[in-house]
Amino acid sequence: MAGRVKWVTDIEKSVLINNFEKRGWVQVTENEDWNFYWMSVQTIRNVFSVETGYRLSDDQIVNHFPNHYELTRKDLMVKNIKRYRKELEKEGSPLAEKDENGKYLYLDFVPVTYMLPADYNLFVEEFRKSPSSTWIMKPCGKAQGKGIFLINKLSQIKKWSRDSKTSSFVSQSTKEAYVISLYINNPLLIGGRKFDLRLYVLVSTYRPLRCYMYKLGFCRFCTVKYTPSTSELDNMFVHLTNVAIQKHGDDYNHIHGGKWTVNNLRLYLESTRGREVTSKLFDEIHWIIVQSLKAVAPVMNNDKHCFECYGYDIIIDDKLKPWLIEVNASPSLTSSTANDRILKYNLINDTLNIAVPNGEIPDCKWNKSPPKEVLGNYEILYDEELAQGDGADRELRSRPGQPVGPRAGRSRDSGRSVLTTWK
Repeated sequence: MAGRVKWVTDIEKSVLINNFEKRGWVQVTENEDWNFYWMSVQTIRNVFSVETGYRLSDDQIVNHFPNHYELTRKDLMVKNIKRYRKELEKEGSPLAEKDENGKYLYLDFVPVTYMLPADYNLFVEEFRKSPSSTWIMKPCGKAQGKGIFLINKLSQIKKWSRDSKTSSFVSQSTKEAYVISLYINNPLLIGGRKFDLRLYVLVSTYRPLRCYMYKLGFCRFCTVKYTPSTSELDNMFVHLTNVAIQKHGDDYNHIHGGKWTVNNLRLYLESTRGREVTSKLFDEIHWIIVQSLKAVAPVMNNDKHCFECYGYDIIIDDKLKPWLIEVNASPSLTSSTANDRILKYNLINDTLNIAVPNGEIPDCKWNKSPPKEVLGNYEILYDEELAQGDGADRELRSRPGQPVGPRAGRSRDSGRSVLTTWK
C-alpha cells in the first residue's frame, strides 16, 4: 500500500471518483490515514475549526483554503474588493484612478452592492437617486439561484423584511444576511436570451499568488427570451442562468443543456463585433479575476495543505463590459449533458495533475510551480513571483483599455503564457 495515494471524498461524483481510480489511488475512510481529501465546504470548516479541527501532516492536502469564504461569500467578496480599492487609492496607485463622476476606471467590475439589513439606509439613499432601476436580492450563503428575487420598489424590500419575521432593520441577529446589487438590465443577448459565463480558476497559492485559468469554460443560457419589462421581474427563467433553475423550464434542452463553450462565444463575438474588441473583452475578464484574487490574498489563510478550484460567474453587458457576479467555492460537478461530463472529468484530471504532481503522495512543502507539460487545459493566468521580477514599471501598462494592455505584457516563459504585467 505504501507509495499509493490514499483518498477520501464526501462528494460522491463520478467525475471525481473515476479520476482517483484511474490513478490507482486507494480509497480510505476519513478516520484512517489519508493523503488527499476532496471535501465539501461544510467539512473544510470542521477540519480547520478551533474546536473540532486537527493538524494536517505534510503528506495531506485538501481542496479548499480554510477561509475561502472571503472570496466565495457574496457579501465578503464585495467587502474585500471595496477594501482593496480603498487601499490602492490611499497608496496613490494609478489602478485606483477615477473618472469625473467618481467611478473607478479600472476597478469598476462589481455592480453597486449593499449588505442587508446592515446597509439598508445607504441602499435607500442610492435607490432614490434612480428610482426606476431594478435591483437583485441574494442570500449571502446560498447557491444555485436559491432565495434570489428582483425588486424595483422600496415597498418590496419592506414586505421582504416583514416576511422575514423581523419588524425592523435594526435587529440583524435574527435575519439572514442578503446582498442587494444593481441589476445589470442591459445584458449582452444572443438569440434574444441572457447568458453568463462560468469560468474555472485554480489557485495553488495566495502568497505568492499563483493562479491558472481553465480554457474550457462555458456560457449558460436562459430558456426564455430576455425582457427588461417589470411585468417579468418574477420570471426567473428570464433572469437567472443557473442550470438548477433553467432545467425546470419548458424549453430546457437536455441535449446541450443550454450551454455554449467559451470558444464558441469567442468565435461568435469575433464575427459579429470584431477580433480586437473581443480580445479586449477577454483581457478584461482575466483582469477582473486577477484583481479579485489580489483583493482577498492579504486576508486569505494561505495554508500550505490547500489548493482551490473556483467557479467564476461573469456577465457581459451590451457594451461588452464584463461584470463579476460571484465566485463559487464548490462549482457543480454534476453532469447535465455528455459534453458536460467530459468537460468536468477533464477539469478534475487537469486540476489533480497540478495539485498532486505525478499522482504521487503529496509533499505540501513543494514550490507549487508545476512544469508546463502537466497544465493540460489550464494556462497560467498570474504568477506573482514572475510579475515582481518583471519590474513595477509595468503596472501602468497592465490596465485594461490601455494602448499596451495586459495582452501586450505576456511573456513566454518556457512556452507558458504568463501575464507578468499585473502588478
